[in-house]
Amino acid sequence: MNEPIVIVGGGAGGLELACKLGRKLGPGRVTLIDHRLFHVWKPSLHEVAAGTLDIHQEGLSYLMLAHDNGFDFVYGPMVGLDAQAQQVIVGAVTDAQGDVVVEERRIRYGDLVIAVGSTARYFGIPGASEHSLALNSPDDAERFRLALLKRMTLLDAEKAKDPAASLDIVIIGGGATGIELAAELREACRVHANYGLRHLNPDSDVRLTLLEGAPRILMPLPESLATSAADLLAQRHVRVVTDCQVARVESDVVIDAAGNRYPADLCVWAAGIQAPRFLSTLGLPVTPGEQLKVTPRLLVEGQHDIWALGDCASCPDAEGRTVPPRAQAAHQQADYLVDTFLRRERGKPEATAPFVYKDHGSLVSLGTRSTVGSLMGSLFKKSWFIEGLFARYMYASLHLMHHQAVLGTLRTAVLALARFLVKRAKPLVKLH
Repeated sequence: MNEPIVIVGGGAGGLELACKLGRKLGPGRVTLIDHRLFHVWKPSLHEVAAGTLDIHQEGLSYLMLAHDNGFDFVYGPMVGLDAQAQQVIVGAVTDAQGDVVVEERRIRYGDLVIAVGSTARYFGIPGASEHSLALNSPDDAERFRLALLKRMTLLDAEKAKDPAASLDIVIIGGGATGIELAAELREACRVHANYGLRHLNPDSDVRLTLLEGAPRILMPLPESLATSAADLLAQRHVRVVTDCQVARVESDVVIDAAGNRYPADLCVWAAGIQAPRFLSTLGLPVTPGEQLKVTPRLLVEGQHDIWALGDCASCPDAEGRTVPPRAQAAHQQADYLVDTFLRRERGKPEATAPFVYKDHGSLVSLGTRSTVGSLMGSLFKKSWFIEGLFARYMYASLHLMHHQAVLGTLRTAVLALARFLVKRAKPLVKLH
């Protein structure tokens, strides 16, 4: 039997590719490798960090998904590549005590798809990696949530003695991640105050500051969307500082190039991304930002059996620009590779048409009740600004569409109903 299609990385694109191919090709033909045991949709990590989404309810087991969708799952990190032998080297897995649970392995492949996503880019700013937290993973989001809960509990106790006590949270980066986190944190703080933290005012005692180096927030998106988002953040008592070049991050303060100091009991880095550094050790061509260089057909340059998609791939679009690192791009690239591999498996000639990214617009969540965005019209190639309840429903539908791709329509519907009912029986934020 032919060697399987091996996919490294169970994020939005990699997992959808594994599920769709597994259902079509059957057992033994598709293998997914990931260094975690469960999947959380990355665009929802700001909700996990705020505590408005329970990671233990949201997480989808890779072993369950593999069983239900007909692919194999290998647990462990990719640590090397033997392209000549067509083998992925998967590192050992250890437990909390450092004992080896699973030894290092070599997994043979017929085709390899690298979809390992992205990590934070700190631009060499002193103290940024040591004193700020980036929401790269569910573990990062959960770590921030616990730190926030601890700080708010301590603040509530301190307020009983010192009415002037406060908590300062600084978010560096005015893109979608930073803005969504700021809005979600404000909403979560208000809910926490209702669950026993009665000495603090969540709007004035928890001070949220968003720092952005560009002249406005959401710089890549339409100005109307950025203006509306800025207005909604102001209504939520979030201080936004633009044209702010962060020069240094310390344990309790962020300092910009002009010498301004921003007190920071908690600091979140959301100012840039890059591909994981280990990609540059694989002997494959990479960009200065560590992304794999791929052709318009998503083949890694110089390779015939190694592909890449999502944030870790530098893919040129029809106009020579790089496809943006967005979830919708990874979703479209996964569908492109599904068609590519199915054609081959069915003995049909492979399509020679390049991958074409279609921008369907952008949606930015500002809490459970507010969303702003722009939708791209394919007929007249115009952008429509949307906000309010309709935009909120559109935003929620993106998560459901991802679940539909990996769980199927019926199970997604059941899961959505279950979450709706559970929210009526549990606190609105995770309190432990």
